[in-house]
Amino acid sequence: MQNSIGDDLKDVLLAGIGALAVTAEKAQQIVEKLIKKGELTVEQGKVLNEELKHKAKEKMKDSISNSKLAVESVIDHLDKLSADEIAAIKAKLADMEKSDAEK
Repeated sequence: MQNSIGDDLKDVLLAGIGALAVTAEKAQQIVEKLIKKGELTVEQGKVLNEELKHKAKEKMKDSISNSKLAVESVIDHLDKLSADEIAAIKAKLADMEKSDAEK
């Protein structure tokens, strides 16, 4: 169960980062199309692109901050686990460390 929570948190974080990256790419493509059509000047496009990058960075910081809060919440609940649950977590961590060492 604990591994599932960690994997889920990791998946949510990676999905957020991926979505943010795709959004930034699409926004840049739209800006470039508008410049080509003459609906935006190159200078306006640069300003808009910088604004989009700034907002993307802020969203990324918020996403990371929220992920850290979620992890801290899980950690806060560790003291409520039974001895069996703690033993299972320790075994899983040992397996993960062994797996990482083999890579």
